[in-house]
Amino acid sequence: MHDPGPTFRMLHRPGNPFVLANCWDVGSARLLAALGAEALATSSAAHAFTLGKPDGAVTRDQALAHAQDIVAATPLPVSGDFEDGFGADPDTVAETVRLAAEAGLAGISIEDNPAPPGKAYDLKLATERIRAGAAAARALKRDFVLVARADGIMNGHYGIEEAITRLKAFDDAGADCLYAPIPPTFDDLARICAMTDTPVNALAAGPYASYSVDDFARIGVARISLGSALARAAQRRVMDVFSEIMEDGSFAMLKKTVSGDEVDDLLRRYL
Repeated sequence: MHDPGPTFRMLHRPGNPFVLANCWDVGSARLLAALGAEALATSSAAHAFTLGKPDGAVTRDQALAHAQDIVAATPLPVSGDFEDGFGADPDTVAETVRLAAEAGLAGISIEDNPAPPGKAYDLKLATERIRAGAAAARALKRDFVLVARADGIMNGHYGIEEAITRLKAFDDAGADCLYAPIPPTFDDLARICAMTDTPVNALAAGPYASYSVDDFARIGVARISLGSALARAAQRRVMDVFSEIMEDGSFAMLKKTVSGDEVDDLLRRYL
């Protein structure tokens, strides 16, 4: 089996970030690849939306099947958004790493809390979970990029100091990439980048969507992910267009769409 890991790992260059394009189905994966994406990622929220479920309601089996579809869609390396590893126990995280590798993924992200409103795991357990995942990744017969996420900062469980403490612990535990989604300030993100030589992921969402690739590069970010933002942008458009139809009886916004031929031409590149 082709090993996407080395290609994926080489993209992680602090100060020269790539954009990790989060897709939600085979069509969006192929469209993003045709538009120039260097690597793809799943999004737990975006995937859940396609199933008519809220974020956090997808099972591990569903996430793995979805990941296999995305991996098969294009030649690009794919990273999996695998929430908290689908279980609190470190052994479960290790098993999730092994299953993700079998599915053909180039890596996965592991969060330090279950789906909200679940509280963040305590620091000791959170670190042991990453250590177990990293050990499982290193035991594989191919390369695999394990990303450790300090999601409690985004979910309101702790602040920047605790996030930095956790990221340092995850770094020491063997994580290949560190990720604290939406720190309070851009300077906080710069602090995270400055504390380690390990690649740091930034999320271009919310207030961070106001920054450019050059801005992220300047502070040493290695990877910029989009999370569910692209999927939500598509949903925003659907909501706006259909709301106008229902409220005003106007179809005018349907004039502002891409042509079917253009989409077909992009998708044919991967048939």
